Amino acid sequence: MPLTRNEQNSSLKPDLEIGPRKRRASGSNHRKRTRDDLCESGDENNIVMGEAPKRANFSALSPSNNGFTSRASPLANSKPGSSKKLVIKNFKVRPELPENYQEQTWQRLKEAVEAIHTSRPIKYSLEELYQAVENMCSHKMSAALYDKLKIVCESHVRSQIGQYTGEMLDSLSYLKQLNTCWLDHCRQMIMIRSIFLFLDRTYVLQNSFVSSIWDMGLDLFRTHIISNKTVQLRTVDGLLQLIESERGGDVVDHSLLKSLLRMLSDLQIYQEAFEKKFLDATDRLYAAEGRQLMHERDVPAYLAHVDRRLEEESQRIMYYLDHTTRKPLIACVEKQLLETHISMILQKGLDDLLDLNRTQDLALLYNLFQRTKSGLIELCLYFSAYIKKTGTTIIINPEKDKTMVQELLDFKDKMDNVMTECFADNEKFQNTLKESFESFINKRLNKPAELVAKYVDNKLRAGNKEATEEELERLLDKIMVIFRFIHGKDVFEAFYKKDLAKRLLVGKSASVDAEKSMLSKLKQECGGAFTSKLEGMFKDMELSKDIMIAFKQHMQHQNIPGNIDLTVNILTMGYWPTYTPMEVHLPSEMVKLQEIFKHFYLSKHSGRKLQWQPNLGHCVVKAQFKEVKELHVSLFQSLVLLMFNEGDDHSLEDIAQATGIEDTELRRTLQSLACGKARVITKTPKGRDIEDGDRFSFNGDFKHRLCRIKINQVQMKETAEEQSNTQERVFQDRQYQIDAAIVRIMKMRKTLTHTLLVSELYNQLKFPVKPSDLKKRIESLIDRDYMERDKDNQNQYHYVA
Repeated sequence: MPLTRNEQNSSLKPDLEIGPRKRRASGSNHRKRTRDDLCESGDENNIVMGEAPKRANFSALSPSNNGFTSRASPLANSKPGSSKKLVIKNFKVRPELPENYQEQTWQRLKEAVEAIHTSRPIKYSLEELYQAVENMCSHKMSAALYDKLKIVCESHVRSQIGQYTGEMLDSLSYLKQLNTCWLDHCRQMIMIRSIFLFLDRTYVLQNSFVSSIWDMGLDLFRTHIISNKTVQLRTVDGLLQLIESERGGDVVDHSLLKSLLRMLSDLQIYQEAFEKKFLDATDRLYAAEGRQLMHERDVPAYLAHVDRRLEEESQRIMYYLDHTTRKPLIACVEKQLLETHISMILQKGLDDLLDLNRTQDLALLYNLFQRTKSGLIELCLYFSAYIKKTGTTIIINPEKDKTMVQELLDFKDKMDNVMTECFADNEKFQNTLKESFESFINKRLNKPAELVAKYVDNKLRAGNKEATEEELERLLDKIMVIFRFIHGKDVFEAFYKKDLAKRLLVGKSASVDAEKSMLSKLKQECGGAFTSKLEGMFKDMELSKDIMIAFKQHMQHQNIPGNIDLTVNILTMGYWPTYTPMEVHLPSEMVKLQEIFKHFYLSKHSGRKLQWQPNLGHCVVKAQFKEVKELHVSLFQSLVLLMFNEGDDHSLEDIAQATGIEDTELRRTLQSLACGKARVITKTPKGRDIEDGDRFSFNGDFKHRLCRIKINQVQMKETAEEQSNTQERVFQDRQYQIDAAIVRIMKMRKTLTHTLLVSELYNQLKFPVKPSDLKKRIESLIDRDYMERDKDNQNQYHYVA
């Protein structure tokens, strides 16, 4: 007797309960039990499965044994409370399906699929349809069912192609219609798969060559719709037009773009159909845009545009483009807007950005250039060229000598700020900055070192009230940075020592702590040998204070008339600069005091020789004008002023004969007294220069608001001759150092060629030197028999022991 549908479902879905539970036939709402469902253990029952196939399939219930065969073990009831053993076997006979079951069932499924395709209501419940698919799969109809389903879906997809190859809609409408078709197709395939889920989970999984129902739907859509040349061309062109419109500033539908591009990605034709054309269009767009804007806009505006474009493309990837497009897309923008124009950007705008200190634009430039392969390399080269060019204009121009060091400090501060705020303290840029400063600062030999020494002298003088101690310390640190770049450090040492001597002897030093701090920095930078003489000068000043304390105690026991208070500084000749000895006519009182001090000192330090340096002396004298004033003057100035105790009017020749001061020094001394701000004597005729025949008289009407007046010591100002002498002393010291280096090298090597000897000298000498100078020193040493030429090879030298 044929089974009804409900009876059939009941017979095909048995549900067995073993043990204390009762067996009941399952309805359509119960899933088939597996082997695990049948294995239960209790306190009294132990169930053992008999041999069963890999898939338990209870096709029908046998009315004779209620669905299973049981056989009790012979030992099952041998003892009260013993466990029972139950063996379960498969059905021996599979129940037969009704005639035309496959055709009837497929017809119902086909009607459901077609209803889904046409958006009509389905006659049957989804549960019934699902059960029908499961029944067919259970009776080995899976392959036929899958093929029939594919034919129906393919037929439907084929019927859709006509609307996309016929009438010509505008691009946007066409894309919307295609997107609607795609979304409908996806929704339909999801519903169809839910009905045929059992087929998808059994037949498809068991056969690797069969696509899943979802993949089958994608393949059909790809094959019959999107692979059509017309459809694909119009779709891709429409997408490119939308993106181009958005790049031009229009507002477009991101959801439409995202959906269609996701469609291409799901259909696995995104790269071949869309991405290549998209990147080509992007390349052409930005190539033309870069060429145009580089000529129309200045560099800051162009950099801002590039930054905005990169941000826009990143947003497109976030909104609708596939993430795999990020790398080639961003690389395309960077190439066409940056890499192609790196040199032009730097030539056109870097100098202006640095000159105007446009730190934000420079930071943007750095961030953009580090995206490219050669951007930072090019930027570093142009940055170096800018530093050298700007620094050279500061160094070379003699008219800027007065402001050179301050301009160098300001320039260095500016470049340091650029390094920190714009170039992220990039190590390569830091090294380039140092090398560039060292390069341009040594293009002018000796002068930078001299001016740095004078700048330090100006800042360490007592009259400098511009900075606090903390500010002065920071300034000295900055000066040391500039000092490190200088090759001729011995020039700095010579001028610094001369200026330091003046500050110490005249008491003009702003701070002993600042002086010692600077000395410590120089010692740390150049070593103890560099500062040994400078340290000796400080020691001499300390010892001189102790000597003067002892001398004043000694003078208390001497009965010497007069009211002159003598202070002497004892200077070790090797530590201090070389001063030209001068003989002047001192008043007898001064001469007597000098002799007393000489006997006092030599009595304590036998074997030493004292040489007086009157050009370094200074005095405080009282002058009777309408009011009594104290004049702080040099020794030469005091000798001139003392002459007016004997008369109110003297000629230049009379003063020269009476004082014995050298002519040039005398004229500068008279000029400071008669032509400066404090004119304690008057000159006839009036004028700035001292000429032969000029006469000088005491200015009894002199007035000043201060009681003690400092009259500028003209002799303390450096003359061209003094500067030349200092440089000459440096040159002489260098000659000695070159000679010592040559002898040291030859003594160690015994024999060397000229080329190797010069190379060794360049490595050892700490100051710049010309090859011609080295050749002169070698010739000098040959003449003095320290070394000799090889008889066979004139370019080879031998050390003479």
